[in-house]
Amino acid sequence: MGRLFRTAPLTCTFLIVFWTVGALTGAIGGASDELLGLVGFGSDAPLWTVLSSALWSMDLLGYVATTVLLLAFGPLAERSFGALRTAAIFLTSHVLGSFFGLGVVLLGRDVHWSWLESLVGEVAAGPSIGGVGLALALTFRLPPLWRRRVRLLMILSVLVLTLYSGWLEDVLRLSGGVAGLLIGALFLKRGAEHTQRSLQETRVLVALLLAASALGPVVAMMSPFPNGPLWWFADVVAVVQPSQDDVDAVCGGGADTVELCRTMMIQLSYGRFPAFVMSLLPALLLLVLAEGLRRGRRFAWWSALVCNVAYSAFIGWYVVDAARIPDIGAVEVVFSYSVPMLAPLAITVVLLLTRKHFAVRLPRHAVRKFWRFTLGSVALLSALYVFGGYLVRGQFSPEPGFAELLADLPTRFLPPGYLPGLVPLQFSSEGFVGTLLFEYTGVVFWLIVLAGLLMASWRAWPTSCEKEAAHARDLMRRYGGSSLSYMTTWRGNQYWFTPDGENAIAYRVVATIALTVGDPIGPSRVEAVRGFAEFCARNGWTPCLYSVGTETREAVEGLGWSAVQVAEDTVIELDTLAFTGKKWQDVRTALNKAAKAGITAEWCTYADAPYAITDQIRSISAEWVAEKGLPEMGFTLGGLEELTGDGVRCLLAVDGDRTVHGITSWLPVYADGEVIGYTLDFMRRRANGFRGSMEFLIASAAQQLQTEGARFLSLSGAPLARLDRGERPRALQRVLDLTGQVLEPVYGFRSLFAFKAKFQP
Repeated sequence: MGRLFRTAPLTCTFLIVFWTVGALTGAIGGASDELLGLVGFGSDAPLWTVLSSALWSMDLLGYVATTVLLLAFGPLAERSFGALRTAAIFLTSHVLGSFFGLGVVLLGRDVHWSWLESLVGEVAAGPSIGGVGLALALTFRLPPLWRRRVRLLMILSVLVLTLYSGWLEDVLRLSGGVAGLLIGALFLKRGAEHTQRSLQETRVLVALLLAASALGPVVAMMSPFPNGPLWWFADVVAVVQPSQDDVDAVCGGGADTVELCRTMMIQLSYGRFPAFVMSLLPALLLLVLAEGLRRGRRFAWWSALVCNVAYSAFIGWYVVDAARIPDIGAVEVVFSYSVPMLAPLAITVVLLLTRKHFAVRLPRHAVRKFWRFTLGSVALLSALYVFGGYLVRGQFSPEPGFAELLADLPTRFLPPGYLPGLVPLQFSSEGFVGTLLFEYTGVVFWLIVLAGLLMASWRAWPTSCEKEAAHARDLMRRYGGSSLSYMTTWRGNQYWFTPDGENAIAYRVVATIALTVGDPIGPSRVEAVRGFAEFCARNGWTPCLYSVGTETREAVEGLGWSAVQVAEDTVIELDTLAFTGKKWQDVRTALNKAAKAGITAEWCTYADAPYAITDQIRSISAEWVAEKGLPEMGFTLGGLEELTGDGVRCLLAVDGDRTVHGITSWLPVYADGEVIGYTLDFMRRRANGFRGSMEFLIASAAQQLQTEGARFLSLSGAPLARLDRGERPRALQRVLDLTGQVLEPVYGFRSLFAFKAKFQP
């Protein structure tokens, strides 16, 4: 807190005053009408209230939201502009935004727009007017990527609140944002570079636009008193639930009110959970499609386009219906009913203009599987509703026949907001089973569909072949790489190549993360990383380079990526290795004890080893896995399958009875077509065998490979363990350190790191 106060004194001081004034005047729990009448700004308020209104907010939500807004952008603004200029921008945005907004309200009154007419005489208070302006003015000093994101997010947020909530403070907040943009354009713009939007950035912006359109009706539905020009569009999301007294009054009115009574009985159920989920269905569908757009999926583009065209048609139906009402004038039809069509039409235009950015197609087999699953769900749930409903038809009022249940079936899959006026409501449910079928059929179906669409957005379908794997192995032998490069040849990896085929990156897609292992292979690693990043962007993946060296890390810093240490590689230089001195005492002890016990180190390849040996290796490995209680980690830690790799050598600790006490595997490290070193991978020790077998095997490998001319041995990295160099770790590094501590009793990462330290890497 002290650090924040030092870096942003103006923001902190204002927030302290803001909350103190609110607490002293009782405004935090909700400002009274008397207080707002004194300090709030409006058409009938004194001019000085344009300043006093910045010290209060309307309710607790306003206080919290304003605090979050100012804490997010206030410190950044103070560092960029200084305290005085920040105060000037905030105050100017607040004053200009308040007067601009009030001018719009008075203009709307003159043209008889009922929404703006309703705001005349209202008052508003809240520093969020200036806060939004400050945030948008600050975007002129942000990097291009964040400039566009912050602008779109802020503008969409205030626009949604204005169109759906629609009270005076919402209008003034939108005007404050416009004032902030004007201030930034006139006084803060400084020859900033105009970079072209990247493919990924365009996808994110379009997805944000679609998500905002989805959340707008939800804002109106959640607001206790929605007043914006699109407030009635919340009826598409949910129908107002009548009170029990209203239902009783209508249902007791005789034969003339039977149909209305039935409708209100059904609407009474809209307050229950199933109807609430169905009410949110349009928003949930658009949010899922927004995630698909963010990933560049073509199916999401088509689905979003169809949804917005359908919304436009649906609103058009309302407009045509409203135009027939004699009491509604042409101005009201244009502003209050036609304006809502602009949102889905605008999104439709944006989707059409950005079509080429959403070109990631699903494989045909995935599309067929999705449709089979969806249509199968429809068939199963439909049969369950119709036939099950017929068996318990006594639990419906009035009692339906088979034909009535079949005719009502389509309404089970529609949100409540689409039913009144479009689909006649035939009957309501009363009993438990009948209510279960009546209310949950659509919920189950749409949850299945949404889950399927979300999985289609996230899932990747591997397309690598043996030819690509063979080419990657050839590049690894020719150009070499890091001590982990051999792991790129393991099964489960896919391969990306540069256009000339001379550089490769091995990766596997987990959800939407393209996770690589080791450094790029080839002569042009920097270009390979940049090309791979573009490849991931086209496919809607986030690249994550795992276990790379300093050269690769420095190459990606220009891309704005962050790095964190996940392991500590332990390398033994063999040219100067000699097990002399006190620091090698433990290693010499292991060698001497092995010699006294008659244990020798023998090289072999797993594929060519006799069955008596491989059977013992499998048994030792199974025993080790069973003791851990958790599965083998895989990925950068090999198992039995990886022992069969080409060039992998195994070193066994064997006694005179041919009993295997321990086994290690060594992966070759190449450079210019030759093996220059080895990396330790597989390590297993018999539970009741020679206790120092691992020290003995590693020391024996070092001695024998030294005589063969190898340059180094890598004992590989100990995951989630690192050498403390006295540096202050960042937040993510601290999380990884904590994870290593939590998993230590099971996997022993730190114990492994301490063990490898015996070899003085």
